[in-house]
Amino acid sequence: MPRVTEEYRAARRQEILAAAGELFARNGFHATSMADIISASGMSAGAVYRYFRSKDELIGAVAENVLQNADGAFARLLEREATPAPVEALRTILEGVLDGVLRNNELGIDLTRIVLQVWAEAGRNSELGQRVDDAYRRLRGHHAEVARRWQAAGNLPADADPEQVGAAMLGLAQGFLIQNLLVSDTSRLGYVAGVEALLGGADRGTPKAVTAAKDAPA
Repeated sequence: MPRVTEEYRAARRQEILAAAGELFARNGFHATSMADIISASGMSAGAVYRYFRSKDELIGAVAENVLQNADGAFARLLEREATPAPVEALRTILEGVLDGVLRNNELGIDLTRIVLQVWAEAGRNSELGQRVDDAYRRLRGHHAEVARRWQAAGNLPADADPEQVGAAMLGLAQGFLIQNLLVSDTSRLGYVAGVEALLGGADRGTPKAVTAAKDAPA
């Protein structure tokens, strides 16, 4: 009997994830059954259940695919630039992470709609909620590291909390994803340009409003 290799197992697993992801994106989590996924995968029920014990487990695995490029994208940014500007971090996550969501090469499907479903499902499914919480804490930590370095270079007020600045930066990226799905004329380049204009002096040094406030008479 031929030996089943790890490469074979990984390929079969991805085939199942691709079938599930396509159905989730088109029909939603709750309108998709395991029977639907088994049929779309072209495999037997036994083969599918060998890799995934339940639909919830599949939902979690698809969610991880959505976020899997985040750590690598930030690692490359932080290695490439000692002090990346906040807007550069946003550009990195939109290009390196969200592009992977919109045109996921590994699964070959558009995962945009799945992201919002994952956020909603995380409030109902405690196991998925924990996985999402872990993933977004890591992402928030990457943004906080950008803020920490930006602060050390004198470009953020000394009393700013890098963790909270990182949370706000992550919110900008999540906001783009929502608008990209719901607002038809959303442009990534336009969005980044808007954020750059909004941050203004924050990407060139101490924000003017902060400086003015400090210089104002008591």
